[in-house]
Amino acid sequence: MKTSVFFSLFLILFSIFSKAQMDDKFYQPSKEMKTLEFTNIENLSLPVENDTITAVILKPESKSIKKTIIFFHGAAGNISTYQYITKPLVENGFQVVMVDLRGYGKSTGKPTHLNVASDGQKMFDYLMARQDVKNTKIYLYGASLGSQIATHLAKENQTKISGLIIDGGMLSFTDIAIHFSPQYKEVIEKFLVSPYSAKEDVKALSNVPKLFIYSKGDSTVPFSQGELIYANAPEPKQFLEFSGEHIQAMVVDKSRILTAIEKL
Repeated sequence: MKTSVFFSLFLILFSIFSKAQMDDKFYQPSKEMKTLEFTNIENLSLPVENDTITAVILKPESKSIKKTIIFFHGAAGNISTYQYITKPLVENGFQVVMVDLRGYGKSTGKPTHLNVASDGQKMFDYLMARQDVKNTKIYLYGASLGSQIATHLAKENQTKISGLIIDGGMLSFTDIAIHFSPQYKEVIEKFLVSPYSAKEDVKALSNVPKLFIYSKGDSTVPFSQGELIYANAPEPKQFLEFSGEHIQAMVVDKSRILTAIEKL
């Protein structure tokens, strides 16, 4: 009887805790910025509520820009942490926008699932009002945790984009939590509800070309999650497997990745 009461109390406390704080477990922002290794950098700053989100537009040497990639990075670090992915894109003629949502890099505030989605849309709307972006083909790129916001934005703006790239993305916040804490699967499924998820949002993208990049050697996001999100996605779609660690495809298989993105 005591055990039953204790477990019931635990579930109640977990429910309260999850609704108030569990978003914190998914985001590990850093304020420490590495030097950005690009020639043409434009800094952006966008007010959101009482905070500010920042981004950089990285322009290639070519004056004739045909494609823009809006890049959403993973859970840790900030835009400077992920320039190893975007630098080859810029060098190959893509215009790239790297976004730091609340709490990351020079952005203020604290990230939550809901304000990340809201701020991502506001940044997208701002970019679409710019002629140097609007007059190009737009691609959304989500690396790791960035897969959730990228896929969600793709669903909400699919008539405005030309493609979606998912690099080592998980199925949902809930699924990745279960992966790391399988012993609490039932509790997590009951109380940690994803407000949006790539595995569901991707189902709506029947007219958007999609590229999925995964490795069987990934020790962070299971390869099986990549297979499942790919299975949920309607055509047109492509699954690109590489050999390496989490979101390292641009390092170990750069030529093939760039070719696939170019053809998307």
